[in-house]
Amino acid sequence: MTIKPASQPTGQGLRVLIADDNQSDRMILQAIVRREGHEVLLATDGREAVELFKQHSPDIVLMDALMPVMNGLEASRAIKALADSDLVPIIFLTSLQDAESLAECLDSGGDDFMSKPYNRVILKAKINAFSRMRVMHAQLQRHNRQMLLEQQVAKTVFDNVAHSGCLNLPNIQHSLSPMAVFNGDTVLAERKPDGGMLLFLGDFTGHGLPAAIGAMPLAEIFYGMTSKGFSMEEVLREVNSKLCKILPVGVFCCGAMVELNFHNKSARVWVGGVPDVYLFREQSGKVERFASAHLPLGVLDPQEFDPHSQDVVMHNGDRVFLWSDGIVESRNSTNEMFGEDRLNQVFASTDSPDLIFQAILDQVDRFMGGSDRDDDITLVTAKMVDIEQIGMTTYESSKGSIGGPVNWTLSLALHDQSLAAFNPLPLVMNLLMEVEGLRPLGGQLYTLLAELFSNALEHGVLELDSSLKTGPQGFGQYYLRREQALAALSNGSVRLTLTHRPLPVGGELIMEVTDTGTGFDYANYGDGDLTTDAQSATDHLADSVLRPNVNWDYSGRGITLIQQLSDELTYLDEGRSVRAVVRWPRNGVVVKHTGN
Repeated sequence: MTIKPASQPTGQGLRVLIADDNQSDRMILQAIVRREGHEVLLATDGREAVELFKQHSPDIVLMDALMPVMNGLEASRAIKALADSDLVPIIFLTSLQDAESLAECLDSGGDDFMSKPYNRVILKAKINAFSRMRVMHAQLQRHNRQMLLEQQVAKTVFDNVAHSGCLNLPNIQHSLSPMAVFNGDTVLAERKPDGGMLLFLGDFTGHGLPAAIGAMPLAEIFYGMTSKGFSMEEVLREVNSKLCKILPVGVFCCGAMVELNFHNKSARVWVGGVPDVYLFREQSGKVERFASAHLPLGVLDPQEFDPHSQDVVMHNGDRVFLWSDGIVESRNSTNEMFGEDRLNQVFASTDSPDLIFQAILDQVDRFMGGSDRDDDITLVTAKMVDIEQIGMTTYESSKGSIGGPVNWTLSLALHDQSLAAFNPLPLVMNLLMEVEGLRPLGGQLYTLLAELFSNALEHGVLELDSSLKTGPQGFGQYYLRREQALAALSNGSVRLTLTHRPLPVGGELIMEVTDTGTGFDYANYGDGDLTTDAQSATDHLADSVLRPNVNWDYSGRGITLIQQLSDELTYLDEGRSVRAVVRWPRNGVVVKHTGN
């Protein structure tokens, strides 16, 4: 029931309900109340008082404790239930003097009491005091309604920004259980142009709106940079730099970020301040843990921040689990924490890997029982799958241009220091996506450029042997040597030359990547057979890329992928240069090699 707020001046114009079975007492009270300028409603018992309250919504109730049909205590409880969150003061009128009876009046919903015989001065003062309370209560309600409305609008904007990624993919499960409208915990997921995925769980210090404010710029950076193809390290650096600038002292973001590569079945893990990230192996049922090795985001200056991650090989069906400390620090009625031991028992005792996610939430909920939460509870998991199960990404340009450049050539040469510190792919892709006809091919083009550039850098300039990527240890060792070689690089360069030209139908993009290495023995690759068609390239890709063998052999896959994504592929200058052609609308692939 909605009660009208007290808008009258203090002590004037109130509607007062008097409930008393004694006629003389009713008349005395009525005379006193009317003399002060208030409207009076009269009831002879508790039931009549409740009915009058339903019909007229009085501002204050003067209630006799002892009445027939329904006594004052029962009537008081019924009126308070009808008033709900509105403040309707009930002053008990009683001749009772013992403390227990007076306490019972207050426990039943009474706000004050007056003893008979009634004192006009005291009654007037009590009515005026409760009138002031009603005015303040009504103001608080209006402010609260306005605050809730503003929070809901802000929450809608927040959700549109912070949850605009790919959390709805079938290989992801997530749960956020905030303590308030806003959540200090943040879960973000976004696809990369090459089909991969970045997953982030953040836990800002504090709760509610103050903790959620930092999630807005974090989400903008995360989604924008990931969708453009920036590396996980570059995303982490930019997020840390931004949070350092905008967050006040003492506010930071504990977090964990995982990059999943669905082509070569691998992951990269960075953990800074949150509980260990778990990797659950579906075949063996074993759990590998990645402990926090970094400080939270927003703590260190950009020059001191370390974005380096751990590399790990995965199989289809393997899952990564990320959670906030609200999981392990949940407490029951005896103030005992859930802890990591109970968490580990869930992994050990759950029959199916698909049930682990829900089993964790159920166990935490049962452990807490009815006890109050003192932290946000957030859990997210992502499963390694074949790329066909989630599809490739669609590159969307925010420019909104129609047509774009048609006939152009771009040449970009990167030398030693630039090769070690700069990723040219987002810059190049930004130009390519200005060509309207290339936008539907954005994911394909990014993957193709990434493979061409990484082959030129790693195998051409750095002269790394891809056969090192045999076995889980070799996979990590390969990327360790890559970092060491880049740090020691003092000469060498990679040149990217892109040419786009219109065709009678569609257009043609020619990508040529040249390095200063010793060359690539393309003639002996795959027993010397480098000429193939689109179907055989697709079959080769399915065998060697999408279904990795049990020997963890990750070498030689890039060339197969390049073949499948190109309409023409030509090796030049003893393998130091490779030219890939993509036409739109898309045609078949023809691979050539020449020594020229």
